[in-house]
Order: sequence, then structure tokens, then C-alpha cells
Amino acid sequence: MVRILAIETSCDETSAAIVQDGRVVLSNVVASQVDLHAQYGGVFPELASRMHVEAIVPIMAQAMEQAHMGWGDLDAVAVTRGPGLAGSLVVGVNAAKGIALAHSLPLIGINHLEGHIYAHWLKVEGDGVPTEELCFPLLFLIVSGGHTELILMRGHGQYELVGETLDDAAGEAFDKVARLLGLGYPGGPAIETAAQQGNPAYHHFARPKVDNPYDFSFSGIKTAALRLVQSKGNIGPQGQLPTGLPINNIAASFQTGVIAQLVERTRAAAQEYDTTAILLSGGVSANRALRTAMKSRCSAPVYWPPLWLCTDNAAMIGAAAYWRFQAGERAGLDMDVEPGLRLAG
Repeated sequence: MVRILAIETSCDETSAAIVQDGRVVLSNVVASQVDLHAQYGGVFPELASRMHVEAIVPIMAQAMEQAHMGWGDLDAVAVTRGPGLAGSLVVGVNAAKGIALAHSLPLIGINHLEGHIYAHWLKVEGDGVPTEELCFPLLFLIVSGGHTELILMRGHGQYELVGETLDDAAGEAFDKVARLLGLGYPGGPAIETAAQQGNPAYHHFARPKVDNPYDFSFSGIKTAALRLVQSKGNIGPQGQLPTGLPINNIAASFQTGVIAQLVERTRAAAQEYDTTAILLSGGVSANRALRTAMKSRCSAPVYWPPLWLCTDNAAMIGAAAYWRFQAGERAGLDMDVEPGLRLAG
């Protein structure tokens, strides 16, 4: 039995969890800063790191208490070391180092994207959770505010980058267009809610042309959304929208364009590599229209975690850390953060 304290502070969620054997979540505590950053229309990095400093100790204590654990019950401590915001990552990594040193525990550094992948190995309930053991090769679509990548996984710890965004991440595009339309932050849920009342056929957003058929690009569709709004009238100096702007229709059309690109690239890659399943990860994977489109258009089974495992959390970091721990991997106290850390490619 291996019990790992995991810490996640890559962006604006402070999270700690206790995970047993990479499968069982004994506790998972998350302190979100989303309301704090909403006034800026996105994450304010310096403010995020300061809030992590305030939250990290009580969040870890709460995770330990909920799991009924003492320091002597732990086998290791794991922490996200990248990618992410440098200031945010430093808070979590230094906390993990302090615990590892004080309690003579092995330290494991985890790639945040690998955490999103291993969320699928946690034993949890949900309508998109696989009912049978996953078999390789697997294709992962990691789609969030900071990442849009297609990762082929041939075995534990074996990753191949199949495709990635050449500019904006899908979640970033959602945030920016939601801000343009005055829908608030975070943009993904706001666009999805507005789209439910709109006509997805109102406007066709052209698909970008890319050299690698599995790469993504969202800067063009984001700019096209701006041009569409401007075509309806002038945008005021304080962002005032043209009178009578069909916000719901634009949101629905924009969402349809983003999802079409995600599904087309993912479906093609799954067929090319003959993968046993397609697994969605990251905050944007919570989008119900994306899930529906992916299931209806792809021949391979499609899975996704429950909502609380789609967004950033420490449980997924603990799940990934278990496999690293079993492989004998350990980090030294000189481990540094890597804001631009890549998983593959």
C-alpha cells in the first residue's frame, strides 16, 4: 500500500490530496481563486502566487485531516513542477521540499499534463469513466486554458506528441471571446451556457490550414469572432457591444467551430494510430457539447473524468506520482520548477 501526499499549484488552484496506490482518493482539497481573478478577465500571476502562499499550509492540513493521516502514514510527497506559472509553482515545490526534508519522505516531481492523463486511472464515479481496464495505445486530448495537445500513450510513462496548438490554447480562446462578448470569466462555461440559447449555424468559422494534420490553431477563429462583432457596429471605448448583437448565436457558432477542429484532429489521429480509446482531459473537457460531438463522431470509445477531475487538482498529481514512485524515480531537494516543461515532443 502506497500513500502519497500530492500538491498542485501550477496556476490559480491551491490543492492537496492523499492518493492510495494511484487509484483511491482518500482526500482532495481545492482552494479556487476563480472569483478573485474574474475581475481581471483572467489569472493575475502575482496575485495567484500570493494566494497560494496563504492557502498552502491550511489546505495540506485539511487534506491530511480528511484522510485521517499522520506524517508517519505517508510513503512519499509529490508536487507539480511544471508547466505553469513560475511564481505559483514555486510555492508548491518549496512546500513539498519542506515536508520531504522534515519527515524524511521521498520527493517526486510531476508534470502537470501527466497528472491530467492519470486522472483517468483514479477509481471514481462518472458518466464518462471507463468501466473496464484501459489498454494501450491510448490517445489523450488535453485541452485547457493553457494547453491543447494530442498525446499518444503507448505504455506507462511512454508519451508521443501527435499534435499541439500552434498559437492559443482552446481554453484561452474561449476566455478571450467570452470577454469580447461580455460573458465573464472563466470563458468556457460562459460560452457553453450562452451557446445553449443560440444558433450554431448562425455563422461559419473557417477551419485553419496547418502543415501537421493533427495540429491546432485558434488565433484565427478568435480574430474572426472579433471581426464578426465589429461588423455589427462599433465597440465602445469601455468594451460596450453594438446594440442588438446576437451574443448567443455568436457564442454557439464560435463553440461549434472550436469543437469541430478538436474533434476532426482527434478522430483522424485515433484512426491513424489505431488507439483503443480516446480520453479527454483538462478544463475544456468538461464542455458537454465537446463530449457529445466526440462520442458521436469517433469510432473509438471516448472517456472523460468527472468535473472535479477535469480542472486542476492534486488527486491527479498523486495518481501520476504513484507510477513514478513504483518505477523508482525520486527527486532531489535541488529540484527546480520548470514553467515550460513539456511532456513529449
